[in-house]
Amino acid sequence: MFGVVFLAGYLYSTLNQIRHALDDRWGLMAFLFWVIGIYFTWFWSKGQTLAMKTWHIRLVDAHGHPLSQARSLGRYLLSWLWFLPPLALLSLSTFTGLQACACVLIWALCWAAMSRLRADRQFWHDAWAGTRLVAEKPPTPTPT
Repeated sequence: MFGVVFLAGYLYSTLNQIRHALDDRWGLMAFLFWVIGIYFTWFWSKGQTLAMKTWHIRLVDAHGHPLSQARSLGRYLLSWLWFLPPLALLSLSTFTGLQACACVLIWALCWAAMSRLRADRQFWHDAWAGTRLVAEKPPTPTPT
């Protein structure tokens, strides 16, 4: 993701001739939101991102079939529930940087802990999107 975000940010900054990091900050964030969304939507509809291949995890729908791009996009939008509620609250508050980080961390830990309330231990954004993560057996090495 670092490379995708770096290249997208560089492209946006170059094409818009941004000279200072805070110039058009909201435009850059919106652009990166869509670039990251395209990245995840594309790879989730194929079954795995590069990190998921490394961890031998596959994303499927509730019936075990590959995701459509529409369902992948829905999962991407729902996955923002990990961060949007505390960020919305923080935009209305006067917390310091450390307090803001603590607020986001506490929310993310609570959100992750809520997955324990489900019998299948899936995260809520997966339940609402109709998706699930499944373990994939690593390929067996062939003897040479």
